[in-house]
Amino acid sequence: MNALAQLGMVSELPSENQTTIANFPSYEGEDRKDYFVERDGMKYAGTHLLVDLWGATNLADPALIDAALRSAAVRAGATILHSHFHHFTPNGGVSGVVVLAESHISIHTWPERDFAAIDIFMCGECDPHDAIPVLRAAFHPDRVDLDEQRRGRVF
Repeated sequence: MNALAQLGMVSELPSENQTTIANFPSYEGEDRKDYFVERDGMKYAGTHLLVDLWGATNLADPALIDAALRSAAVRAGATILHSHFHHFTPNGGVSGVVVLAESHISIHTWPERDFAAIDIFMCGECDPHDAIPVLRAAFHPDRVDLDEQRRGRVF
């Protein structure tokens, strides 16, 4: 018997997981809202901004970071579902995420380097670019490097 069969991952061998997966309802033919974005003649899942903040401040305060990312989400037109942040010691870095109905904003900070890496991924009618001024105001970076990806592009 191969390793997949031992794990119950072969269709001839019933497993609880396969039964559960096989019984998921089909959504074909149902009227379901499509949250893909159509912009500039393209259709895609959403816009993913990779934002690097250099020479930034306020990178060791989880409450301030939470408030800043929440404000950025609201400014972008997103719906906040929940957030979670972890404060690392002894250097004080923070990692966290604000989960949105339209995707997420996440951050990882290195206060000892005055650096933060932020991901902003949004679908639907939100504009993640609108979050950038809020992040600038909260973290006062000397430099912002921005990379934009259109995820899930339909050709």
